[in-house]
Amino acid sequence: MMFSTNSPPRAVSLSFGAGLWMFGQFVDRYATDAYGPPVGTLQAIARAGEVGLLSAVDINYPFEPGVTPAQVKSALQDAGLRAIAVTPAIYTRKFQRGSFTNPDSKLRGDAIDLCKRAIDVAQLLEADYVKFWPGQDGYDYPFQAEYTQLWDLAVAGVRSLAASHPQMGFAIEYKSKEPRTHITFSSAARTLLAIQDMGVDNVGIVMDLGHSLFAQETPAEELQLIARRGKLRSVEVNDNWRQWDDDLTVGAVHLIETLEFMLALRSIGWQRPILLDQFPFREDPVVAARHSIGMLKLLDAALDRIDLAQLHEVRTNQDALAAQRLVYQTILGDLR
Repeated sequence: MMFSTNSPPRAVSLSFGAGLWMFGQFVDRYATDAYGPPVGTLQAIARAGEVGLLSAVDINYPFEPGVTPAQVKSALQDAGLRAIAVTPAIYTRKFQRGSFTNPDSKLRGDAIDLCKRAIDVAQLLEADYVKFWPGQDGYDYPFQAEYTQLWDLAVAGVRSLAASHPQMGFAIEYKSKEPRTHITFSSAARTLLAIQDMGVDNVGIVMDLGHSLFAQETPAEELQLIARRGKLRSVEVNDNWRQWDDDLTVGAVHLIETLEFMLALRSIGWQRPILLDQFPFREDPVVAARHSIGMLKLLDAALDRIDLAQLHEVRTNQDALAAQRLVYQTILGDLR
């Protein structure tokens, strides 16, 4: 992947995908009866196809009982979609004390076995990678865990899967907290360190814009940090109020930081789909997906109107106000 800081970034063609969960049923700790009726995997795929602007989906595994990988593959074809990733559900009640880091060795083994089955499905669906989101791996209280033991178990779990399937791509989606108050793979830097400790070549990172905001990072900076080390596997976008992983539509709150993130995508020459990771609890998911894609296109068009050569120059000189003028006058009009 191209990575350059020596010249203004050039426009790239945009394509879009989504996490299939965006088109499913949503439950939280208050509306435990859910915000809508149950939605099966095949129905969710059909909903994603209704968007008309998506080319790929990240699919949770396992599917509901009775649904086979062959049926999923057929449904994807009917919807004009492909599976870009398969995400094993290693964050459910069974793994409430952890997946890779569970203190029970049998449950750690069960998590590995579930991931292996997800790898088989990913190969059948011709997915690009298997994604790990070990949200239950971590701790909640002081003195609860031996921190280095958690680290070693998390690293060893991912390493074992990656080493046993060298032809398959893998990716870790980091997040600072929820459901754990402290998740082991909590930031870009920590996850890069973990991958370095793994010593394998086929593990990368899913960079989630909202998770980066939630972790008090600067998303554009972390994106380029990950890409520079050749570990950027995929990109997911949404927004939040930085106090929780709200999974709102793109640019709803942090419009400027999202614009900067889009510029960073240009800087690294990103050519793969940009995935929507949203939870439209009270909105129509098809409408929400179209809205976010429209916002991404608007932001990309705004970059075309900015004098990027001049912006590159003022950023090289670290001229904050000149950079602000260039960006804001494009969006709001001339500053007087």
